[in-house]
Amino acid sequence: MQVNGKIVTQPGARAREGVDHVRVSGKLLHGTTSPRYFAYHKPDGCVSTLRDPEGRFCIGDVVAALGGKGLFPVGRLDFHSSGLLLITNDGALAARLTHPRFHVEKRYAVKVSPRPSREAVDALRAGISFRGLRSEPAYVREIRHSGDKAWLDVRIAEGRNQQVRRMFEAVGSRVEKLRREAVGPIMLGDLAAGDARLLTAIELRELRESASTAEAGAEGRSPRRKRSAATRGGRS
Repeated sequence: MQVNGKIVTQPGARAREGVDHVRVSGKLLHGTTSPRYFAYHKPDGCVSTLRDPEGRFCIGDVVAALGGKGLFPVGRLDFHSSGLLLITNDGALAARLTHPRFHVEKRYAVKVSPRPSREAVDALRAGISFRGLRSEPAYVREIRHSGDKAWLDVRIAEGRNQQVRRMFEAVGSRVEKLRREAVGPIMLGDLAAGDARLLTAIELRELRESASTAEAGAEGRSPRRKRSAATRGGRS
């Protein structure tokens, strides 16, 4: 049996109806007949799950408005984070976009206080230890600052829980605002908070290609080269 193109031999393995593609002896048993792909501008105060036990506004409400049985968010954004969240019913693509081995880059605009020192920025670019974990090298560039606050362009290819907030916490800064600007080649652009749009055919093709390209690059890239790529750009 194959689920989303991967051979499954474990007894009791499950597949999600209307989401996962299941084949036995090459025959498709069930799967999505019309894959759908949305870009959604998650506002601050929206829970990135399909259900919320506290009854707060959540992605499940967005999915219902989109009329989508089987739709689900690709990854998560914290309750007080905003920005681009992809929503789809394509389990195979979602797995590629969220699994660390594919190294699909996520880009964020981050407001922090106090303004991180040059040494702190260099530490983030080299990879920082936080809460018993170590991050991969990040792209960090200051966009502007005012007094002791700064807006930064931050790009990472990981997706650990509250990772960007915890990275800055480790260097002594607090994230005041965080907005995801892009997932791979898909940009938030001028999509208004709370609005959703269908991805174009070109965007979808580029998104699929980005996961494949990022995986190939990660397999052929040495740690030294990964670090060098992440340190481009400066603190202005």
